[in-house]
Amino acid sequence: MINNIPLIAEVKTKSPFGYKSSKSWGYLFDLANRYGDIISIHTDSRWGGSFDYISKARELTTKQILAKGIHRNDYEVERAIEYGADLVLVVGRIPEIYQNRCLIEPRSLGDLKNIPPEFKVVWNSRDLETGGLKKETFEEARKIWSGWLCQASNISATGDIKNGADVVLVGSKLEEFCDSLHNI
Repeated sequence: MINNIPLIAEVKTKSPFGYKSSKSWGYLFDLANRYGDIISIHTDSRWGGSFDYISKARELTTKQILAKGIHRNDYEVERAIEYGADLVLVVGRIPEIYQNRCLIEPRSLGDLKNIPPEFKVVWNSRDLETGGLKKETFEEARKIWSGWLCQASNISATGDIKNGADVVLVGSKLEEFCDSLHNI
């Protein structure tokens, strides 16, 4: 927890946008488990993930696990829960099942406006189509969304945490972010 803001620490070994960690899954998991309040495990192979990694993480920690992926259909949401996830990230849609355990990531501010208020929302600053930054900002999302809002992507130090974030999700820069915790 950073100034009362929980940390979702992500185990990310690669991305489809060119990122490749020099660290192993095990090293990154240990770092996430040490510093994170919740551990994010990718289910999508494009980000170095798999559903089996959720089971592996479940054996190694008692902390909550977020299954991070697009989860294009409810079968994938159900599968993540069956493999041991406590929470499931769903991108660009509202699932029909396990709604109280899903975090919704809208693709745009327009999508954000259509999410029912009882959901928890993840605002990713990264455009998942291009890998670049979205033109729409966290601050704009916060103006629209008064509920629980997670700031995700492009966070490498505690100083990158935006006002209004209820939680932060740190992935490819987890090691740098954890180093910055020692400077608080």
